[in-house]
Amino acid sequence: MTKVAQIALGSAGMRVSALGLGCMGMSAFYGPPKPDGEMIELVHKAVELGVTMLDTSDVYGDHTNEILLGKALKGIREKVQIATKFGFQWGKPGVRGDPEYVRSACEASLKSLDVDYIDLYYQHRVDNKVPIEVTMGALKELVEEGKIKYVGLSEASAADIRRAHAVHPVTAVQLEYSLWCRDAEKEIIPTCQELGIGIVAYSPLGNGFFSGLKVNELAEGDARATRIAKLADGNYEKNKVFFERLCEMGAEKKCTSGQLALAWVRHKGVVAIPGTTKLKNLEENIDSLRVQLSPEAVQEIETAVPHEQFQGERPSQINISPPLDTWTGRRQD
Repeated sequence: MTKVAQIALGSAGMRVSALGLGCMGMSAFYGPPKPDGEMIELVHKAVELGVTMLDTSDVYGDHTNEILLGKALKGIREKVQIATKFGFQWGKPGVRGDPEYVRSACEASLKSLDVDYIDLYYQHRVDNKVPIEVTMGALKELVEEGKIKYVGLSEASAADIRRAHAVHPVTAVQLEYSLWCRDAEKEIIPTCQELGIGIVAYSPLGNGFFSGLKVNELAEGDARATRIAKLADGNYEKNKVFFERLCEMGAEKKCTSGQLALAWVRHKGVVAIPGTTKLKNLEENIDSLRVQLSPEAVQEIETAVPHEQFQGERPSQINISPPLDTWTGRRQD
């Protein structure tokens, strides 16, 4: 089994595993929460194999994913980098980035995770009612107090990234990035590269599509069946031709379609954080690190899987506040 190496994330001094682990699906949005014991074992196995960047949020469940991760990290906290987020409020519409909320959200996450500091603290979405300079000022104070080490933004515009970075170094920007979602290449990724900001990709496997997701086998309550347009309304069947092409290319390189999709993301200079709840998938994802691609191979993949030809639009993620009931099927008031 491939051992995951440590790499620099941006230029602010943070080092993380070359592949991270997204923890959201363990607790929320992808069907019923999974058993704590099984998920704790999965996290332990990931760390054993060298995965140290663990991604969560206070809104992946009502702090429930953070609580799970806190349990899993007892005794091994110093071996990992915890990334969590603030901004959305469980059961409430809108995003908050005012200083009072930033501080209270951080304190709540520290308590849920049962840790003294957070390695990477993201603003989950920018609050367009509060100047980002004000939000960053509050985050800078938390860095100075030792409650967080590094600051990140999630799905921020290029302009907001520049404004935020002028107040305090932004270590990483998290965004959706995969073979079927490449809109960030226009402005956001070049801006991050110019400023020395690391890029972290969520949903690098296209919400599981590139690793063989079968929509008709999704668990009850799994939001992907209705919220991801490329998987809904007949688009899934239309888009399968691209998955099949990736499978053929993977077979030529003696890897799976998912491994090839993750290798493509890595060769773009982006740190992927694929989520999983299964040990087999974790090991397969980690083994993608052995897949080496030449520039010509990267281009061949992009030609075979042209992102602009996928059926199903992705709504803009900049300055939005999707109500949580669209993910859970119910509102938690």
